[in-house]
Amino acid sequence: MSLQLKFDIPARPALGRGDFYVTHSNAVALGLVDTWPNWPNGKLVLVGPRGSGKTHLAHVWCTESGGQMVSALDIAGGDVPTLADQPICVEDVEQIAGHDAAERALFHLHNLVLANGHSILLTATRPPSAWGLNLPDLASRMSGTTVAKMALPDDILLSAVLAKLFADRQIVPMADVIPYLVRWMPRSFEAAGQVVAHLDTEALGTPKGVTRTLARSALADLEFPEENASD
Repeated sequence: MSLQLKFDIPARPALGRGDFYVTHSNAVALGLVDTWPNWPNGKLVLVGPRGSGKTHLAHVWCTESGGQMVSALDIAGGDVPTLADQPICVEDVEQIAGHDAAERALFHLHNLVLANGHSILLTATRPPSAWGLNLPDLASRMSGTTVAKMALPDDILLSAVLAKLFADRQIVPMADVIPYLVRWMPRSFEAAGQVVAHLDTEALGTPKGVTRTLARSALADLEFPEENASD
């Protein structure tokens, strides 16, 4: 019996503009990001659930604007004047709520970036009003920022995301696997990542690779609802 051999090759996410699949669920957000030279007050908040493509779109923006990406939690320990001398993307902003040093650092970064004539993109899972920031001046500036929302995926986008996640891991699933997953898995980009990672592990040593039977087993293993599923 022949067995597939799995080499420890890390997944390499494709984060270019051509790899960002557009449907009605993310087209508005993409359109707003594309207009970055004309953002009101030079800033935008990109909001969406984890795994929704915010980081991918932020990478696209950084490439097009010449900007740099930084985690909100890292700003307090960074060189704020140097970071502010370019367009900047600050990720996961809501994570700094209650961290006084980080909130003050973001406040200064925000002001310096705009004073230097650059743009600032911020990402989060929720809009600024739900971040719970303690610093009133920062909360005020964030609440006055235009928000672009990335919606949960439709069937077309979820299919494309699954295909991309498989391709990132150099996996070619059987033709009926992605339609099956789209039908039965939760409508979540985070769930898509979990399913593909689980299938990557479970396919080790199986001569047929990723099949619908293996996909069904993965959904059961991950305790995702699979009501009325049938082969």
